[in-house]
Amino acid sequence: MYTITKDLILPTTVTGSWPRPSWYDMSMWGKPIDSCMQDTRYRERFQDAMTVVVGDEQRAGLDILTHGDLHCDDDMAGRSWHHYPLQRWAGLEGDYLQSDETRSPWLRYPPGTLLNEIYTGWRWPRVVGKVEHRPLDYAKIWRIAQARTGRPIKFGTCCTQVMGLFLDLYTDHYTDHRQVIWDMAEAMNKELRALRDAGCKAIQIEEPTLHFWANTYGPDSEEVKFMVDAFNREVEGLDDIEIWIHTCWGNPNMQRVIDNDSYEASFELYMHALKGDVWTVEMTDRDFRDIELFGAMKGNLPKKACVGVVSHRTLQVDRPEDVAARVRRALEHISPEQLILSSDCGFGRQGCNRDIAFFKTAAIAQGTNIVRAELGLEPSPVPAAEPNLQTDIVPETPDR
Repeated sequence: MYTITKDLILPTTVTGSWPRPSWYDMSMWGKPIDSCMQDTRYRERFQDAMTVVVGDEQRAGLDILTHGDLHCDDDMAGRSWHHYPLQRWAGLEGDYLQSDETRSPWLRYPPGTLLNEIYTGWRWPRVVGKVEHRPLDYAKIWRIAQARTGRPIKFGTCCTQVMGLFLDLYTDHYTDHRQVIWDMAEAMNKELRALRDAGCKAIQIEEPTLHFWANTYGPDSEEVKFMVDAFNREVEGLDDIEIWIHTCWGNPNMQRVIDNDSYEASFELYMHALKGDVWTVEMTDRDFRDIELFGAMKGNLPKKACVGVVSHRTLQVDRPEDVAARVRRALEHISPEQLILSSDCGFGRQGCNRDIAFFKTAAIAQGTNIVRAELGLEPSPVPAAEPNLQTDIVPETPDR
């Protein structure tokens, strides 16, 4: 059900996470947000940081904004994206280095590499009992963000099945990880229903693992079939709001985590098998490989396609003309009514700095406006590009 993109042609957004302001140097470290906000310093910094993110994204000209993942801890390579729910749900305990025996085969990297440093540096809880829902306060975080803008806030959260990659079982309650993933899906569903009930109209589930599993075991494997069912359980009963399904190929400290980054094996699964309304795909960093897969159903896609038109992995800020060329390339295969423009993935989680994130985002809006003009569509305002609103304005003549 399209609640925020229903009447928008070529809307713009970013994936989710945003670089923290340097002065926002406090984290929750597993505590409830209500407890943290009893500390007047945290309360001020968290709310001010949310104001900054919403303001940056509006000034950059986005149509759909995010909360920047500012509830996540300022930890190594963005571990808290996975860890935030795991620190709070029942049945999970401690911080441990995963063993070589239980580590995912996708996440093994040689010594001396950044990815090895990250994945051996991260610590994870162990499953010590039945995993059950405890509040994550997503509704409160969304309210704080949405109160700062009249534009829609898309709320993103880590998919439970990707969290399951890191959990070792230390309990007789479970015999395999599928049971853990299913219980986590049910726990997340309770949180997402509360978020919907608070008024949020768009929820983004980030990184179901179908594209990893399909490339490894095949799209018809039992592993993939289970992950489809688990995802659909996670979003069950949310048919009255817009569900976005975000996929990329990893973003700890801006790193791609897997070599085989083709969507071909999982394309039909994401388009047809999963419940949802929008599928986001990483394209710019991959030179638009697989974009032609959308062409066979151009104008009749079962979901809208949100295409990354700037990369979160490069520090060179894209020009609006570069973005416009990528939008045109996407339009060769996807109709304007079904195309959304975004970043490949998030800019936060120990990624790039705020200036780079901001001007890449402004390039998304400006580049899309170039194409809108070519199609006879109304442009969206981009305050960042207004000549009379620049931080410094060059005088016509030298001062005397």
